Amino acid sequence: MSTHDHFRELIEAYAIGSLDATERAELEAHLAAGCADCAKALEEARWLVSQLAYLAPSAEPSDMLKGRLLQTVRAEAAAGGQPRQEHVRPTGIPWWLWAGVAALLLVSVYSAWNEQKLSRAVASLEQQAEAQRAERQKLELQLRAAKLQAQEAMIWMDPKSVKIMLRPKDPKMPQLEAMWHPELGLCVRGWKVPNPGDKRMLQLWLIPKTGGKPMPSMTFWPDANGKFSAMVENPPDTMSDTQALAITEEPMGGSPQPTSAPMWVGGVS
Repeated sequence: MSTHDHFRELIEAYAIGSLDATERAELEAHLAAGCADCAKALEEARWLVSQLAYLAPSAEPSDMLKGRLLQTVRAEAAAGGQPRQEHVRPTGIPWWLWAGVAALLLVSVYSAWNEQKLSRAVASLEQQAEAQRAERQKLELQLRAAKLQAQEAMIWMDPKSVKIMLRPKDPKMPQLEAMWHPELGLCVRGWKVPNPGDKRMLQLWLIPKTGGKPMPSMTFWPDANGKFSAMVENPPDTMSDTQALAITEEPMGGSPQPTSAPMWVGGVS
């Protein structure tokens, strides 16, 4: 052990006044020589001692403290049962026992402070990880939206797409249009479409040629200007199996079967 490490071990005992005269004089001479590290360590130890009255959780004593206590007990046993005279407080407890309790409290305070510091570091890392997850989800949604927009644009421009006009049952309502690509999917769009109202939405239906029940498809709302553009990513594999497209007004969340008469209908060639 270096001389410097030796003095660092004496600082805690010095802060609580448990050094003997020789060790105290030796440490004070070392501090007077201008050791900045030991002076800082002494300030921290004195601060911790001042906090002992506020926190005293259970903790294991350090190996150095255990060694000092064992040396004291062995020395008294070697003296033939005649313990040396100790300075005894009015309560009858030897000074070295008070020193041991104080050192134990000192270690406990330091352990609690270290645990709080670690908890703050862990909480900070968790916040950073959560922020990164949220940012990644945001980027994934943006990427998906960009892919859908690109695919929708391809459907409207590709010569293979089949255009379907959806005419309104009410002549005052605007006409809608759809574009069906045999490989890329089905898009529907419109302008100046009235808002379906509170807790209502528009739903697209595919009417099969076999006369079966309408197949429910996507749900959507027009924006504040009455504009909408929606895409069915997985329409029926064969367009010729579908007789017509229809749009109804349904409760929020959509319906498995139409609950109102179609507002727009368009035949599929």
